Amino acid sequence: MARDTSALNRSTGVIIKGTREGVSIVCAQGDWDELLEDLAKRLHATASFFAGSRVTLDVGDRLVSEGELRALEEIINRHDMGLYAVVASDPRTREVARQVGTRAVSGEQPESRPAPAAPPPVEAPAPELGPSQGVLVRRTVRSGQAVQHPGHVVIIGDVNPGGEVIAGGDVVIWGKLRGVVHAGAVGDDGAVVCALQMRPMQLRIGNHIARAPEERGKKPSRPEVALVKGDSIVAEPWDESSSA
Repeated sequence: MARDTSALNRSTGVIIKGTREGVSIVCAQGDWDELLEDLAKRLHATASFFAGSRVTLDVGDRLVSEGELRALEEIINRHDMGLYAVVASDPRTREVARQVGTRAVSGEQPESRPAPAAPPPVEAPAPELGPSQGVLVRRTVRSGQAVQHPGHVVIIGDVNPGGEVIAGGDVVIWGKLRGVVHAGAVGDDGAVVCALQMRPMQLRIGNHIARAPEERGKKPSRPEVALVKGDSIVAEPWDESSSA
């Protein structure tokens, strides 16, 4: 696997995460118009990733006006998402949230509530969901097929050249990885990719990307885990990484 990488979408004031309840968007710092522009671009890049989900917006202690909140709501509505709650320390922002018909919460997260239906993966069987909202796919992902899920993805089978896996969390492949994988697709640089044989055409983790080398060595294959260290994606023996 290629070792030289470049960071994409480097610094941002927007954090998007898939949760058991839907989607969490944090917009606490920076100019509001710039945050909205960044949010729109990132949601467009994952067009159907969170379709049908409800959003919890965390604005921290910043004061958000009604116009600003409605502008953000319009962006998420365009991507088939709905604003469910606003988490804000400032009582004036919470009052604005109530005025636009949205639940207002003081604290880090709203009270627990029933989880919405998770968007189905593309070209994949019905997901088997657990507490971590992962999907288990028992087949080979062939050329032209894609698996997309906002949580972790486990593939029991290969990912062939031309196949694609996009996950909001980690990707574990109990087989050969020879296609394209994007783990931590909403910007989580802490995600990992594990495979029994790591030979991807392209590998992304969060905001980093690595491409396959032009010539692949013929050294014996071994299970590896790919992760971000510093500003690069590196591959390490799976057993060494798990014991670290």
